[in-house]
Order: sequence, then C-alpha cells, then structure tokens
Amino acid sequence: MHLSATSHSRRTAALATTGLLVTALVLTGCSSSSGGSAGAGSTGGSRITLTVGDFGTFGYKEAGLFAAYSALHPNITIKEDTTTAEADYWTALQTHLAAGGGLDDVQALEVGRIALATSDALNGSFEDLAKAPGVNKDDYLAWKWQQATTADGRTIGLGTDVGPMAICYRQDLFQAAGLPSDPAQVAALWAGDWSKYVQVGQEFQAKAPKGTYFMDSATGLFNAVVSSSAQQYYKGGTLDYKNSPSVKSAWDLAMQADAAGTSQGLKEFDTPWQTAFSQSTFATTVCPSWQQANIQKYSGPANSGKWNIAQAPAVGNWGGSFLAVPSTGKHKAEAEALVAWLTAPEQQAKVFQAVGNIPSNQKAYSLPGLVDFKNPYIGPNAATGQLFSTAAGTIKAAETGPHAGDLQNDFSNGILLVEQNHKSASDAWAATVQQIDSSIQ
Repeated sequence: MHLSATSHSRRTAALATTGLLVTALVLTGCSSSSGGSAGAGSTGGSRITLTVGDFGTFGYKEAGLFAAYSALHPNITIKEDTTTAEADYWTALQTHLAAGGGLDDVQALEVGRIALATSDALNGSFEDLAKAPGVNKDDYLAWKWQQATTADGRTIGLGTDVGPMAICYRQDLFQAAGLPSDPAQVAALWAGDWSKYVQVGQEFQAKAPKGTYFMDSATGLFNAVVSSSAQQYYKGGTLDYKNSPSVKSAWDLAMQADAAGTSQGLKEFDTPWQTAFSQSTFATTVCPSWQQANIQKYSGPANSGKWNIAQAPAVGNWGGSFLAVPSTGKHKAEAEALVAWLTAPEQQAKVFQAVGNIPSNQKAYSLPGLVDFKNPYIGPNAATGQLFSTAAGTIKAAETGPHAGDLQNDFSNGILLVEQNHKSASDAWAATVQQIDSSIQ
C-alpha cells in the first residue's frame, strides 16, 4: 500500500479508546443512505462529494483514478483524506467511530487491523461488500478475501493490494563491496534463509564504502522474518508471541544484525529514514511491493537506475489494505460502487504501474502491463511485475490476530531501544514484553 503496511509508530491512545469504540458502535444510530444505483453511482442528479480516508500512498491520485471516476460520474466529486502514518490514521478512525461522527464515506483498513475490524465486537460497523454490485469473491486472492470476512460470513472490506516481499538493493554499493549485482546472483546469496541475508550483510560491511550500512533497519528484518512465517503472533486465536518460533528467530536475527554493525538503525518512515535514501547510506531494504514508491520518492532523480530488486529469502506478505464502507455513511450505495470500481482488476493494474502496489484482485495479473511491467526507476531490466505477482500467488495464509499491528509496532520500538538507545538485547526484550502485556489482553 503504500507506506502501507503497518507503520512503526509508537502506540498512542488507540487501545485506550477500544472499549468506548465498541460501545459507541452499538449506540450510534445509522443515517440513511442517499439511495440511487450503486452501479451507476447515481444520486438522482444531485451533486455529492465522496470522501476517502486512507494513509500513506494508495496510488489512486497518482494513477488518475479519482479524476477518471468523476469523469464517468459527473455528479460525484472525490476528496482524499490522507494521513502519512497508519498508526495515526488508526487512532483517528477509532476516535471518529467512538464519537459517532467525522467518518469518511470510504475508510481504508490495514491488514494488521483487519482481524479487529472483523471481530464480533465490531461486527456491523461496516457494510457487507460481498453484496455490492459487480463484486465477485473469486476475483480476489482467497486468503486476502478471507481476512476481511467475519465469522458470520460478512465481507467488510475489499482488498486493495498485498505486500509480497523482495529485497531492493543498490547495485553500485554491492559492486563497491565486491558482491554480485545481478538479481539472480544476488537472490542466490540468501535463498531460503533469512540468516543468510544477515551473513551477506557482514560480508558487505567488511568492504563497504565508507559511511554505508548493509540495511536500513533491523526492524525491517524483524518484520520480514515474522511476515514470511505461518505462525506469527497468535495461535488458535490466542496471543502466543512468547512461544512463536518466528518471533524468536526474528528477534535473534535483528540483534545479530545490530551487533555486527550492518544496520543503520533507522526508524522506518521517519524523516531520517527518508533522508538516508537520497544520501545513499544503506545498500538494502526489505521491499514489499509498496516499498517501490518510497524508494523512488525519497531516493530522488539522482539515484534513478542505481537500485535493483531480488527475490527475498522466503515468500511472505508484509502489508496490504482494504477499503470499507462505514455503516453510518450518508452515501453508502455510492461509496460501495466506488470501492468496487477502485478494486476492479483494471484499476488495480493502473495503481501498480503508478506506485508499485501489487493487486489483491488476481484477475489483474493477466492484464498487459502488469506481469511484464518493469519499473524504470528501479532499473531498466528490473522485472518487478513478474517478481511480485509470482510471489503474491504463492503466499500462504497466516493468522494475524486482532492486535497484529500493535504488536508489530511494539517489537519495532523494542528493537529501536537497542539500535538507537543502546539498550542490551535482554533489557529491550523485557521492556517490549512489559509493554505488550500491559496493553494487550
């Protein structure tokens, strides 16, 4: 998505408002829909404005889709309400729901929040989009569709994108450190094992150009290892991160990367991280498909063609979002029609070409300009379309749990205690466990 995936911002008042949120959703009355044909987006000729609340870079504006939809529906104007960091967006969304007002006609939901959005407590907060005209369940990746489906069979969000992972790397820095720069050869260095990725980092650091690091952040490594595992933070519906093999492995590898000096220790998505792209101070970043937009935006024109992309050590999904329609909306039929159109294969393919977000609508994979697409900024021969669409088709379903986004943030903050505050690994782990156990039940 976009910066998409759960950002690593510190938890704010979001969890504290959860109880109020559930109560408010039960008590808040629903305003009536404006009616009209969902397929036509009609309001009987009257002009309306549909607001779309999202975070990061969903790519609709960049791909010209809002303007295109308004051209098809002259009575509809679309306004995008964007927040940079997903954690800030989620806090505001919960606040608006609790207050019973201030909601957008369409609200984006990040995959780390989807289990909470589909929970029994919040069931009824969003419309069942499986019933929206033009929506076909079989068009979407099965595991993606299931993530947004409640226990009673309502699908409250349509998938926008998924986050199949790769590794984006600087060819010039690899060459300067004596490493291969061809994507197939680079992928072979760490194939099948994230620990090999850490080892390659040590090889790079031994001959690295002055002032450069192998990776941007050990938090990215941690999230990649967990995201490519079948068991993550939950098991059988129960929070079980302390016994999760992937969490233990991810933490240990992040600590190894820090101890070896291969990580620059940046907080992903913050200003220093953004600046480091243009300053060329790190050679690799874990690269879900949405990361391409960040690389191009922050590396700038001067670094065009210096990046390339290789298969990750293991297939996994990091990030991806959904579009939902609040049940209290004033223009629900029109909002549903817009969501169905934005998540149709043709529009998702255009978003991919504009910002790199891989579609969750698998019919898009067969469209010209997707599988054969090569990102000219990443490199003239970087087969990004083929790499990401192939990876997306092989992702296995994994249990996320209602607080996956918060857990990801907490572990990222715990790793930053080591990377930036120079705490010991054991002290940082203890602080992370204390934070999680005190805030997540």
